[in-house]
Amino acid sequence: MPNEFVEAKRNSTGLLTAIERRVLYWIAPRLPARINSDHLTTLGLLSMFFVGVCFAVSKDAPAALFGVVFFLALNWFGDSLDGTLARVRGHQRPRYGFYVDHILDTFGALFVLGGLAISGAMTPIVAAAFLVAYYLLSIEIYLATYCVGRFQMSFWGWGPTELRILLAIGALVLLVKPMVTIFGVQMRLFDVGGSIGAVGLIVTAIVSAVGNTRRLYAAEPLPQNLPSQRRDAEARSTKHDTQSGPLLSGLRQ
Repeated sequence: MPNEFVEAKRNSTGLLTAIERRVLYWIAPRLPARINSDHLTTLGLLSMFFVGVCFAVSKDAPAALFGVVFFLALNWFGDSLDGTLARVRGHQRPRYGFYVDHILDTFGALFVLGGLAISGAMTPIVAAAFLVAYYLLSIEIYLATYCVGRFQMSFWGWGPTELRILLAIGALVLLVKPMVTIFGVQMRLFDVGGSIGAVGLIVTAIVSAVGNTRRLYAAEPLPQNLPSQRRDAEARSTKHDTQSGPLLSGLRQ
């Protein structure tokens, strides 16, 4: 893979980024040597799976929503700390780490939204719309990482940590207020949040895509096609057509 991927600049402007970074760099050196980044990555994935399970069973066992908060905290610990631990120990594997981390994130989103849809807290169509919007923004981020050389980890002050906190708050509110009234119409709490979130993700993906397209266009402008260059190109094209004519004629027969 080209070097520009390895050298991609990590850009995080989340509201809690500064505090989170200090906490992670305090925890990482204190972890036992037998724990490595792969263990933390696995913990992050399993935690998201159990977030989905807790949501799925919450219709019949509302107390499972406390499990959502617990497993979201575990997911933060594993998913946020794995890269920090690798950097602290000098064990970076940029391509492996980037690929594994983010392919597992796609499954994590599927687990959570699948659990919400099964529980009835979010209608399947809203869950599917949010998932598509999430994947759309993910594709934009990963393409920009490769082509622009910048890994954008948060937008508008919101990143993975802030979204985990918002989801945890939503799970607790679901215990006491599963329905909300919008313009006189009763709607599911997570349908409202999911619809707003899906629109926000799509708008963010569009804004980011337009910005990155402009950056790449400026970095790779169209070449100046001088008259002499046009004549040379036309001459080469005519020569090619003359040479290929008999062959094409034979193929047509």
